[in-house]
Amino acid sequence: MEQDREQKGSERNIFRGISSITIFETDDFIVLNKPSGMLSIPDRTQSQPSLKDFLIEKFGGIFTVHRLDKDTSGVIVFAKNETTHKHLSLQFEERSTKKTYNGLVTGKLEEPSGVINEPIAEHYSQKGMMMVSDKGKPSVTEYKLLDQFRSYSWMQFVILTGRTHQIRVHMKHLGHPIGCDELYGDAKSILLSSFKKKFNLSKSEEEERPILNRLALHAAQLSFIDADNNQQNFEAPLPKDLKALLQQLRKWNA
Repeated sequence: MEQDREQKGSERNIFRGISSITIFETDDFIVLNKPSGMLSIPDRTQSQPSLKDFLIEKFGGIFTVHRLDKDTSGVIVFAKNETTHKHLSLQFEERSTKKTYNGLVTGKLEEPSGVINEPIAEHYSQKGMMMVSDKGKPSVTEYKLLDQFRSYSWMQFVILTGRTHQIRVHMKHLGHPIGCDELYGDAKSILLSSFKKKFNLSKSEEEERPILNRLALHAAQLSFIDADNNQQNFEAPLPKDLKALLQQLRKWNA
């Protein structure tokens, strides 16, 4: 009896958690707003439960269409059956989907918009990292400046290919890595004291809490054609941490 109650309680928590981040759902697919810090799919070491694991707990079976990096937040779609999986996966392979991201990069770009067309391959010595390489696969990223600050740039990215860490690698190549990027940037948290004049800690704090201490990248929009030939467009609103960061940057013109 006790075990049954615990199991039902666990299931309710999973269902509530999935429901709270669900953007849209049909009998064929589910679109979610993945939180930063959660794996999209299980990693090789099963280091923590993934979003796919929770979906399997809820639906019994689920199919991976694409993935987001663990620390990237935003819109992601999973298929509920093999037919939809094949239909959606083919669109990703043929690059007929549209994937739009927002991100904060360090510094000021020379050009406010452009296209990065640089092939990407696995890093020759750093496991788990990618790099721009003539031997890599074709990789294309469109970028546009949305908001300029003194030390940072708020950007829009449209990826025309889907390589691992594509935006992160391309922005490093341009010399403007994504903020708080542990692999391709300096990994430094963004602190209010770094741009607010006369910053003072409150009496209750022993050390400053970062405004942002995770990858400053968000999958904002996703568009595809469903199995009934309907255009589907989805948007994941910015999470609270990125909203707060932008508010402070605009306030102090940082």
